[in-house]
Amino acid sequence: MPPGIDPADRKLLLIGGAALVLMLSVFFFIPPEAGPDSGIPSTYSSTAGGARAAYLLLDELKYNVRRWEQPPSELPPSAAGSLLILAGPLMAPAPPEKAALLKFVERGGVVLFTGALLENFFSGAKLKVEPFPGEVEEFSAQPPSRYSRTAPQIALRPQARWTKLHDGQSGLYGEPGGSVVVSWRHGAGRVIWWAAATPLTNAGITRADNLNLFLETLRESSVQNRPPQIYWDEYFHGQRNSLWAFFAKTPLPMGLLQIALVILAVFFTFSRRSGPVVKSAVVSRLAPLEFVDTLGALYQRAGASPAAVSVAYQKFRSLLTRQLRLPAAIADHQLAQAAGQRLGQKPQDLADVLQRADAAARAPKLAPARALEIVRELEALEQKIGLTKRTTQERS
Repeated sequence: MPPGIDPADRKLLLIGGAALVLMLSVFFFIPPEAGPDSGIPSTYSSTAGGARAAYLLLDELKYNVRRWEQPPSELPPSAAGSLLILAGPLMAPAPPEKAALLKFVERGGVVLFTGALLENFFSGAKLKVEPFPGEVEEFSAQPPSRYSRTAPQIALRPQARWTKLHDGQSGLYGEPGGSVVVSWRHGAGRVIWWAAATPLTNAGITRADNLNLFLETLRESSVQNRPPQIYWDEYFHGQRNSLWAFFAKTPLPMGLLQIALVILAVFFTFSRRSGPVVKSAVVSRLAPLEFVDTLGALYQRAGASPAAVSVAYQKFRSLLTRQLRLPAAIADHQLAQAAGQRLGQKPQDLADVLQRADAAARAPKLAPARALEIVRELEALEQKIGLTKRTTQERS
């Protein structure tokens, strides 16, 4: 029975386990410190570039709004009266996701898209991307519209500009050849593009008429004067529905793997140090078959098949001459003739076996299969004549 854990080892394990639990608790339960503005208009962010204020405002105004962390294919099929907000998405959609967004608009849904990645989501856009967006600029409404009544001027830090409008596309704000707000119909629905998410951000929603622009967009999405169902996308911000999908984007999985390796190493070293001591099994070098195996290996390595046949041949002649009380130097044909007369064997068959064995023993090279065949013939003759049995009786 292995001894118990040493008190010093037990203390070390308890301290290490407590430190591990403390580190995991800090990681899971202490919120991160507010860092510099990431510029991601997420509803979870309270920084200047976040969109938490706009999301909470909609909730206070009794709009039916919810965060959407599923892929677009999970959007409800009844898209009429629904608004999907894609505020500054960070990732491009996969082909099935892009097709699902198009179906959502074709069925009557409205998509509010902000940022420079529009061409990855919807075709037909002609954007000139601003590699380094400058300061916030104010833009006036181009033609008179429902937007110009309540939001004649808006403030944006444009990430791109719409250079060329096609049929059905309306530039609502900006200059000719450089619109920053564009709207167009697709199927039964509509797509509205803003050059930046500034009117939705915590720092930009109160500038100029940005809030009115946002509210007019909501009204355009309503059906029969009923407030729309609003889905605020977080899926393309990297947010996923499961907890593991969220942590998979952090260093946590690699950290847990390293911790698991350390724990396995600790348990392995402890078990090696504290487990029962078992003496290794020693194979005796005096085993009965060791000599046979060694000798066979030597014959095989040297290619000495004739020598093996010679040993069996000489053994057979020795046993037979002793049985017949004949000289050891007698010729094979005379030995076969005498064995036929006195032991009832066919002299010719016995002479053939002896002749083949003698020739094989004298050959410079011999195939192992041929050598085995001749040795078996000699052993079969020993048993048939009774030489082996009698020799055993004589020894006993």
